[in-house]
Amino acid sequence: MKFLEPSLIALDVEAETAEEAIRLAGDLLAKAGAAEERYADAMVKSYRERGPYFVLAPHIALPHARAEDGVNEASVSLIKLKKPVVFGHAANDPVQLVFALGGSSSSEHIAMLRKLTTLLSSPGSIEQFMNATDVETIQQLIRGNEQ
Repeated sequence: MKFLEPSLIALDVEAETAEEAIRLAGDLLAKAGAAEERYADAMVKSYRERGPYFVLAPHIALPHARAEDGVNEASVSLIKLKKPVVFGHAANDPVQLVFALGGSSSSEHIAMLRKLTTLLSSPGSIEQFMNATDVETIQQLIRGNEQ
């Protein structure tokens, strides 16, 4: 499982639309070999068809698609947007943290969600992610949560 490894994190990313943000987060998975390039297209298609159901908390989106849409290895990427983007969610817009999930099975998908939920539910963690200025800060947050 590739969970927020340094190559899967990009900070101060510029995106004008939700679709662009989703695609950029998916591109990190593809560049790391964790997913095929078509996986980002599948996540955008899911957003177009189903709406912003994956904007699960204020400022946080967790786009994903099905394993058969091009996942090679269970993985999670993160882009922190330079400026928040509206995804169309009534309660949780605008989004600044986009965690793209690529689960190669249902059990891996659930395991990644559990790990991510634990990480983000720590007091003040969302603010720390939103205020992070470098990848090392994100890595420290992850390591601190694993102890």
